Amino acid sequence: MADALKNIGNTVSDYANSASETVQGKGAEASKEANKSVAKSDEASLGDRASAGKDAISDKVDQTSHEAKS
Repeated sequence: MADALKNIGNTVSDYANSASETVQGKGAEASKEANKSVAKSDEASLGDRASAGKDAISDKVDQTSHEAKS
């Protein structure tokens, strides 16, 4: 009985971790898309565009990492 409860607890924990990784991956994806928009904007300064481009790359790495864990 104790093993069964432990397995249920592990399963619930695994699902919670997967859900958390999915949410974090979606957040990174949204941030990436926002940064891509700034990087492509003619209204943003060159420095802001470069920074946004760098941040978009970092967000893509985060997104990929979270998606692999979910």
